[in-house]
Amino acid sequence: MSTRLHTLHVDLSSANRDRSYPIFIGRDLLSDPELFETLLGKRDVILVSNDVVAPIYAARVRKALGQSRKVTEVILLDGEANKQMSAVERVLDQALAARHERQSVMLALGGGVIGDITGFAAACFLRGIDFIQLPTTLLSQVDSSVGGKTGVNHAQGKNLIGAFHQPIAVLIDLQTLQTLPAREYAAGMAEVIKYGLIRDDTFLTFLEAAADRLLARDEAALAEAIERSCAIKAEVVAADEREGGLRAILNYGHTFGHAIEQVQGYGNWLHGEAVACGMVMATRLSAARGQVPEAFCERLEALLRRFDLPTVPPADMTVDVFLDAMAGDKKVSAGRIRYVLLAEPGCAEVVDNVSRQDLVTACFG
Repeated sequence: MSTRLHTLHVDLSSANRDRSYPIFIGRDLLSDPELFETLLGKRDVILVSNDVVAPIYAARVRKALGQSRKVTEVILLDGEANKQMSAVERVLDQALAARHERQSVMLALGGGVIGDITGFAAACFLRGIDFIQLPTTLLSQVDSSVGGKTGVNHAQGKNLIGAFHQPIAVLIDLQTLQTLPAREYAAGMAEVIKYGLIRDDTFLTFLEAAADRLLARDEAALAEAIERSCAIKAEVVAADEREGGLRAILNYGHTFGHAIEQVQGYGNWLHGEAVACGMVMATRLSAARGQVPEAFCERLEALLRRFDLPTVPPADMTVDVFLDAMAGDKKVSAGRIRYVLLAEPGCAEVVDNVSRQDLVTACFG
């Protein structure tokens, strides 16, 4: 029997209230037929997963969906390297071949890659159909499944092709984290830590105190960390759905992190690992500008090391390699790289007045 521990809502602007949606956090949600019936009614489903997650969880989702609807299963290859237009085309090809209609719903069963591909495919299919996020990694549960950013990578940069397309629900089943490899789990913790840095220093304090419990994957500690992370993201997304201003703070560490992923080859560094290193660089840059104390950098690095996350950039990436890669980032405006830095602990801001020498001094000295 499933247990719902938390229910949150992503409330979009009043003019778009029909696109607000719930986030359910609990146990055995993927096996709950009543929950799927409430969300889907009798609508047909395109279930998208990958060759790692599907063998573990697809059968229980199909059972929960029941026998009264058409279910088309699309299994993609696992990994960031496969987050390409060809994967989106495969989803669309199979949905069309099965003669799905606009009333059909796509389900994204997997991590952030599957969520992004499925959401983008849903945005494109018949000019847009509904989809539901069923995130199975910590990183996707606290980050990519919430907020409606969908898309794929391009050789010139990460997530350069995509669309804003909000899900109609997010189902976070805590039990999926028990089968998650240690490296993937740690990568997810980087995004959890990010929320404390940019929005809530007391949450950062909680994560430091609860580190041992989180490392042990204690359900109560995880539920609290995930609930707070999702609440912060929902709050920011509600205020700025399409990243016109405030939402950019969610990219803390990502400008540097995306550069690492691109240069090192997608998948060689996990997204959360690259973000962890990027957050250290952004925090050191913030300290060099006098906005946080040097001790705050050490505090962050100590916490990241508790989860075995990297704090030093790849040895072959010089300041100029970073600058070249970051020049193609989505956040570049009028030719200037926009950086998310800390105005103070627990409060982020976006700036575009960082010089090459600033980077050298703070991060490459």
